[in-house]
Amino acid sequence: MTIEVSLEELVRAGAHFGHQSRRWNPKIAPYIYSEKDGVHIFDLTKTKEKLEEALDFLQKAAKEGKSIIFVGTKKQARDKILKTAQATNSFYVIERWLGGTITNFDQIKKSTAKMAEMKAKKEKGEYRNFTKKERLLIDREIERLERFFGGLANITKTPDILVVVDVKQERGAVKEARSAGIEIVGIVDSNSDPTDVDYPIPMNDDATKAVEYVLDLIEAAILNKKVEKRRVEKTGKKTKKVKKGKADKKEKN
Repeated sequence: MTIEVSLEELVRAGAHFGHQSRRWNPKIAPYIYSEKDGVHIFDLTKTKEKLEEALDFLQKAAKEGKSIIFVGTKKQARDKILKTAQATNSFYVIERWLGGTITNFDQIKKSTAKMAEMKAKKEKGEYRNFTKKERLLIDREIERLERFFGGLANITKTPDILVVVDVKQERGAVKEARSAGIEIVGIVDSNSDPTDVDYPIPMNDDATKAVEYVLDLIEAAILNKKVEKRRVEKTGKKTKKVKKGKADKKEKN
């Protein structure tokens, strides 16, 4: 099943806004349509094309049972990445990419195993005879492990694919994946190098609605399901139509 990408939705979500032109990466030039008020504007017909290529790749990968890690630590992406990863039974990193997550994978497995062991002991009441201070320290350690490794629980091997929101911010993850030969799907803004990833999606990575729309499509591709077109947005109890051309534009620094 082919996942349909809507140019109208991309425009409405503000996917076409890049960063200030002085901050661009020249390698993004093939995906830039124009410059307006000192800001680069993406050619969304090319964004649509590259997004469809990425979705087709992820759809086939899911059918083959390949494992995926979603990576995105910026606030615009965290909650949605968590929901998408959980919905697709994938792994995720939304707190901070720890160096060695891929290149020192054995250590990551030890950390996730320690987290699972400590949580199991707590549930069984094995810490009940510890002092209050000792239990507090144990709880803090479990919380720390959960924060950094909770999205990697039960991981047994390095992932087959990384899906990255903002390849510039997550350059550590991208670098490790490239060195390990892991395929990467990444949202690439105008200040980033699209050649760093195998399946670049050139667009605004700061607009929450744009990121959410792309992640909805990715979820649909992995689960092989249709995506309902989002025609309205809710404000309180009332529902109002979204005017064409309204975009979720976040100020670029």
